[in-house]
Order: sequence, then structure tokens, then C-alpha cells
Amino acid sequence: MERKQHIAIFTTASLPWMTGTAVNPLFRAAYLAKAGGWDVTLVVPWLSKGDQVLVYPNKMKFSVPGEQEGYVRRWLEERIGLLPKFDIKFYPGKFSTEKRSILPVGDITQTVSDDKADIAVLEEPEHLTWYHHGQRWKNKFRKVIGVVHTNYLEYVKRERNGYIHAFLLKHINSWVTDIYCHKVIRLSAATQDVPRSVICNVHGVNPRFIEIGKLKHQQMSQREQAFFKGAYYIGKMVWSKGYTELLQLLHKHQNGLSGLKMELYGSGEDADQVKASADKLNLDVRVYPGRDHGDSIFHDYKVFINPSTTDVVCTTTAEALAMGKIVICANHPSNEFFKRFPNCHIYNTEKEFVRLTMKALAEDPIPLSEELRHELSWDAATERFVRVADIAPVMSIKQHSPSSQYFMHISPDELKKNMEEASAFFHNAISGIETARCVFGAIPNTLQPDEQQCKELGWRLEG
Repeated sequence: MERKQHIAIFTTASLPWMTGTAVNPLFRAAYLAKAGGWDVTLVVPWLSKGDQVLVYPNKMKFSVPGEQEGYVRRWLEERIGLLPKFDIKFYPGKFSTEKRSILPVGDITQTVSDDKADIAVLEEPEHLTWYHHGQRWKNKFRKVIGVVHTNYLEYVKRERNGYIHAFLLKHINSWVTDIYCHKVIRLSAATQDVPRSVICNVHGVNPRFIEIGKLKHQQMSQREQAFFKGAYYIGKMVWSKGYTELLQLLHKHQNGLSGLKMELYGSGEDADQVKASADKLNLDVRVYPGRDHGDSIFHDYKVFINPSTTDVVCTTTAEALAMGKIVICANHPSNEFFKRFPNCHIYNTEKEFVRLTMKALAEDPIPLSEELRHELSWDAATERFVRVADIAPVMSIKQHSPSSQYFMHISPDELKKNMEEASAFFHNAISGIETARCVFGAIPNTLQPDEQQCKELGWRLEG
């Protein structure tokens, strides 16, 4: 019987952790389901309570996956209204304190049954496959699409012996994405170039930011003052998230930025150091704990300053533009998508940063057109994703590829496929050796989920 194709979206984080790989795949799943052409499942990591306290804010804990699923659905419903129908499943994960990220445990392809294994979307494909041991993604699914979120090489370069580690990581990332993905979507050219990849921003903004922007537009059209506050920045308070660049610029150009009042919002490991650096400035720069960017406290700021060069496509920049603000950001591949917006002011030099910042504080933003507002939406992002991933909805019957009829004749494509199969076999063999896994940074004893995780997920313990 014919049926809708099934899309399984695998990602590396879940709410309540407010990180991009938790939020954006959730919106992707919802808007693909809303489009109606596919059956959609979002597959997210499940952490045992010991890891939950390390990752989730305000000591939030969940006893069973269903409890966390309820939280995720409520959070989404508060932002987009009536929820489209899609499933949420969990795979076992463990939190790496060294990498500050969640790594899969065991073969997570088994979270989707074979009869639904049509299309897999791997959000952060390199991250999901570094230590993958089990069924090959391309054998399980008919089409595997990777979406690269993170500029791993830029972060690694900032560490000790960073350039050596970045060189190794670059080749490992290319290897695993090549053997496990049919196609890879890079959100911007700020990401590593990998085989069979295209560049396209397939992310949108939470609809409420667009609604805030419409309200500000209405106020401006009625000649009311829409923006009462000056400049701000919001982001996780770690030096690599733009704070290094920002505070260097503010320190170096205090005279040129005389009169600037700026607020920084964020929480993170480097918060105390950031505050201490800001306090040394002669400028009026204040530091506050992190808050949701949609909070009403941010509505009246006019200028968003974001000098970060580690982002791939900065979500907060997109949100600021959607709210009708002026954005000051660096001429960097991560900001290429935003150059079409008249309120996005790009600087090439430090002198230009000072000039554009002071100019922005003295003028009003340009009202956003309906066309550009739509470009920031998740509806438009979903349209772009479907186009570049080439997954237009079709009714299909799952079939296995026929075996070759000619043993002696091997075409170039078949030869390439055989070499890829051999490469995948080698990766699978290496990733099955505990010592090798640990040498390359895997969490010890993560070849299979432990008894506690199996019990929480309702999985049968193997072995």
C-alpha cells in the first residue's frame, strides 16, 4: 500500500537545554509536520538524572521520557499555537563534561523501525556519527540528510594545541559525513566544507519575534517612539561566543564610543570574568544574567551588537532583525544571509564598527518589508530545506535496491560505492573497540546503554 514518506530528525540536544540544536530541530519537525507532506518523528537524547542536573537549567529533572516530552510540547505550543501532529522519541545519551555536549550511546538508528526508515535528518551529522557503532545510516535509511550547525574547527583552534586538533578533526568530520550522509546542508560558509554539501540557511525564527517586529512597525508608522533603549548583546557568557571581540572593541575605542550605554545578557562559565572586564571600562556597560530573547525587557532596545565570528548563523541576530532592530555585525561568512536586510550594518574594520554603532544609535530602523519578514520565518526556512534536501513529498512503497546482475562488470559508481562500504566497515570496526573510542574522545562504556537507561527508556538490555 502507498503511504506518506517518513522523516526522522535526529538531534544532539533537547529542551529544557536552551541550545540551538535543541530548539531549531524542534521547530523543523513542527513545520515539516505542519506542511503535511510527511509523517515526522523528532528523535532526541535522553539523559539519566545524574546528567540532567549538569545540563538542564534550574535543576530541572525528568523521571521518565514522557514527562520531558510533555514539557517540550508545552514549550512549543506556547510559541506557535496549535501543534501539528508529530512523534517524539528518545535515544540514550550521556553528557561529556570535556566537550560540553551530549553524545549518543549505542546504535541510535534502532529508535526508528525499518518500515519507517525513509528519510533521516542528522542535525550535526559529524557529532552524531563520530562514535557511531551499529547499522550504517545509509543502509538503514533511503536518504540521509545532514545539517551542519556548529563551527567545530573554530572552537577547537582556540584550545591548547588547537591547530593540530583542528587538522585532525577536519579530516574525521569529512570522513564520517561522507560515509553516512547522502547530502549535507551547511547553514553558512562559516562551516567546514564536506563532501556532497550545499550552503543554505534552513533555520527560521520563533514566530513571536516576527509578531514583536510587526508591533514595532505599527508604532513607527503611527509616529510613536518604538525603541526607548540603546544597545545590547545576548549570548551564552563564554569568551568564544563573541565576548572576546566585543570587549576588545569597547576597550580599544572608548573615546570614539563616548556616550554609549550597553547591556550584556548571558549566563555561562566565564560570566564573572566578563563582568570584571566590563567593569574596567570607562563606558556605561552593564552585565546581567541570561534571559529568553523574547522577554519584554528586550523589546525596546534599538541596536543589537554582535561581533561574534564563531557562529554559523546567529539565531539571536535573526531574532533581532525580526523584532525590527538595527544589527551591527562583522563581515563574516556567518552573516552572509543577513546582508540583504537594510537594518543589518556590516563592518570590515574597527573604525567602521565605531562609526556604524554611533550612527545606528542616532537613527531609526527601516521598517521590514513583508518579503524580508517572511524570509526570517520558519515557513520560509522549511521551504528552503525541502528544496535543497530534495525531499518533495511523494507517496511511496519501501523497496530494497536490486542486487547487481553482472558479477564481472563494475561501473565507476559501483566501485565508488564499494570503496565507501569498505570505509564504513573500517569506521564501524574501529568504533567498536573500547580503547580506540576512548583515545578519540568517546565517553567510556558507551557502546551500549546501561541498565538504568534501558529501564528508563523501556528498552531491552542486550548482552
